[in-house]
Amino acid sequence: MTAMAPGTARWLLFARAGYLLSLILIPLWLLVIDADSPYSLGFRISLLIPLLLPAVGVLKGKPYTHAWSGFIASLYLLWGATSWWVAPDERGIGTVVLITLMTWLLASTYYARHRGRELGLGLKKSK
Repeated sequence: MTAMAPGTARWLLFARAGYLLSLILIPLWLLVIDADSPYSLGFRISLLIPLLLPAVGVLKGKPYTHAWSGFIASLYLLWGATSWWVAPDERGIGTVVLITLMTWLLASTYYARHRGRELGLGLKKSK
């Protein structure tokens, strides 16, 4: 396997940290802090399933997984920003969750870009 440049390794570290913190904080917010939610426990647990989909690839550092995991991070960003806006009493946890999601999204994007270039991956240009 091709050696990873220090800058690329830094993006991977930030992406993993953002993902893992999101993986901890989002369930905490959904299941513990917002326990009096009008939604059923089963529904709130089902909201966490997409968060688990990129786990293996993100932790293994696969550039393709980092590239598409941004779509999942974006969904949770939309949910987090909406929840932050409509629930002023939860803005503390909301702010922290939004920061971790933005870290995951941006760092994964840059990691996928840099690592993909290092490995020679990408779209082939037509002649």
